Amino acid sequence: MSPNTTCRLNRSRQSVMRNSTITTFILLGLTDDPQLQVLLFIFLLLTYMLSVTGNLTIITLTFVDSHLKVPMYFFLQNFSFLEVSFTSVCIPRFLYNIAMGDKVITYKSCVIQVFLTNLFAVSEFFLFAAMSYDHYVAICKPLHYVTIMSKSVCNFLIICCWTAGLCIIIPQFNMFLKVEFCASNIIDHFVCDAVPLVKIACSDTRLLEETVIICAVLTLIMTLPWVVLSYAYIIRTIFRFPSVQQRKKAFSTCSSHMIVVSITYGTCIFIYINPAAKDKVTINKVVSLLISSFSPTLNPFIYTLRNNQVKKAFKDSIKRIEFLLNNRNSI
Repeated sequence: MSPNTTCRLNRSRQSVMRNSTITTFILLGLTDDPQLQVLLFIFLLLTYMLSVTGNLTIITLTFVDSHLKVPMYFFLQNFSFLEVSFTSVCIPRFLYNIAMGDKVITYKSCVIQVFLTNLFAVSEFFLFAAMSYDHYVAICKPLHYVTIMSKSVCNFLIICCWTAGLCIIIPQFNMFLKVEFCASNIIDHFVCDAVPLVKIACSDTRLLEETVIICAVLTLIMTLPWVVLSYAYIIRTIFRFPSVQQRKKAFSTCSSHMIVVSITYGTCIFIYINPAAKDKVTINKVVSLLISSFSPTLNPFIYTLRNNQVKKAFKDSIKRIEFLLNNRNSI
């Protein structure tokens, strides 16, 4: 047998090993300490239940209450849907891993998790930009608000958010599907994420890593300036209001969104822009955990506790439920 033939056979065997050996991954999670795992499980379970309950409550209220059928709450409804979707992709699987001690995840499940988490995360940034524009029109151009923010325009903006999310992640996702894994299947994370997966890849991933950074920066460039400009005009307009009461009402309308935007952009910039954070795996895992569990739990409370219309709609819904229950009992 010639040296060239032997070389080709070796390459073939290596290719088969790369394509068939790694069919599952092992997620290391956050800790191996049993006591910490119990505390972590309780924390995640509580935050997940609160997150799903809070965001589903907002979605339900915006559907059933006629006073909330306006563009601002239409965007909030979609935002809550994204939050529920994002956290449901990450947290239930991690809870199962902790409870059952099963850290194994199949290659297909891992790939789906990478795709969905990235899609929901990127789409959320574009939704922030759309919500900022809605607040800008509501405060800076109140007389033209109904005309500008029509139902068709709102639907168009939501479609654009999802389309932009797909356009951003598809190139890097296609490259990710071509990555080969053969040396190790241990992921130093609690969720399948592109960054820890790239670290255990066999093939050359320099182009993929550059694409991931470019896509992250592109997302920030396309959304953050729009958000900043919108709120710059909003704040300038609010300070021109003659009445203190008007200024307080205007600030209460957009302050909740500003808090949520600040938290989300702050954590994203910390992970992708801060060079020191990239090498600190533990810090990145903790930040990722806060993004996927604590932040979605906090958001419904930020919006409901600081929004009188949502609070009123919630109280009215409770009264209607109590009324229906009382009537059923009396019958």
